[in-house]
Amino acid sequence: MAIEPVREYLSQYGLADRIREFDVSSATVELAAQALGCAPERIAKTLSFLVDGAAVLIVAAGDARVDNAKFKAQFHTKAKMIPREEVPSLIGHAVGGVCPFAVKEGVAVYLDASLRRFHTVFPACGSSNSAIELTLDELERASGAQGWIDVCKDWNTAP
Repeated sequence: MAIEPVREYLSQYGLADRIREFDVSSATVELAAQALGCAPERIAKTLSFLVDGAAVLIVAAGDARVDNAKFKAQFHTKAKMIPREEVPSLIGHAVGGVCPFAVKEGVAVYLDASLRRFHTVFPACGSSNSAIELTLDELERASGAQGWIDVCKDWNTAP
């Protein structure tokens, strides 16, 4: 999908006018940080996993990596990312624009504790050249998150 379904979705929260579109790619943490002029860790990357055959999204800080042991303790299964070619059909967005907004029915969204050290973060908005700055409360509300979890490692604790 593209940015328009996300724009429409975020309009119900009064957030659509805050979407930023770039002339350059923001498809990776590094590219998004460059486009936004912010630290990479403030990019809220959305990772796609299969848990018991269902799609699960985990939104984490740009400098965080999934910790397999923590993931297994949380979801009672091994961390298995959705293959790149299956992401659009299972999530509703292509890799590079995956975000927790306007996703397919039944996709569960979780927010990782690695984000909690920031007042605002920058998730993508459905395309490989977009982002939005949201407070954690706005992200939680607009993503329809199931809750906060702690499944990542290697992130710096300093803001």
